[in-house]
Amino acid sequence: MTIELPEALDVVAVGAHPDDVEIACGGTLASLVRQGYRVGIIDLTDGEPTPRSPGPEVRLAEAREAAEILGVQVRETLDLPNRKLFDSFETRVALAKVFRRYRPRVVLGLAGKTPLASPDHWQAMQITDAAIFYSRLTKWDADFDHLPVHSISKQLWYPLGLSTLQFPESSGHFVVDISETIELKLKAIRAYRTQFPPEKDRVFRLVESQNQFYGASAGFEAGEMLLCATTLGVRDLLKTVLPDS
Repeated sequence: MTIELPEALDVVAVGAHPDDVEIACGGTLASLVRQGYRVGIIDLTDGEPTPRSPGPEVRLAEAREAAEILGVQVRETLDLPNRKLFDSFETRVALAKVFRRYRPRVVLGLAGKTPLASPDHWQAMQITDAAIFYSRLTKWDADFDHLPVHSISKQLWYPLGLSTLQFPESSGHFVVDISETIELKLKAIRAYRTQFPPEKDRVFRLVESQNQFYGASAGFEAGEMLLCATTLGVRDLLKTVLPDS
């Protein structure tokens, strides 16, 4: 059986809801696009219902606008239920099929719990972790619509919490320079007008100040932190610790 596949992506970022990815790593995605990489965003749910949105069609239009601002080549929303998202065989397979279709080299997923925020985030982390594994399993063709198996080379996590000083457990963390894309990131978040009306402007101050803090810790104007699922190795010590020398 021959299956026609779309052009492969270099990086896929997975969120529970539209706006998760923009808030946590939108600057990184915009930077990757500028560097010539093919980038995609997968939202597990449409994020609806929410108090200020008239319906899913509005939220999805906001998501498309945000994706255009960041410049990402692909954005898809899975038909999984907001507020009732659970790690299950079915949800794992649904996301793994996306990985098999788009064949990313790197997947970015949610890291850890977000206290006082949606429990969907924690479930999304578990679904993403499992789907990365499911994507490469052979002899399971019927469950995956006969899509070819695909092995993802590297998994990274992004922390989403804006009100905590604790980092989820990982093998290490690093900061991506988003000095040139921080404004694009904030513009993409502002595309979600139903989620961030003027009275919630503190969210933008939180995001910007957090990114400035992360950036300053690494010598940048602004940065986003990513966590490693596995240890990152170094071959050229000086190029790694002195990249501008």
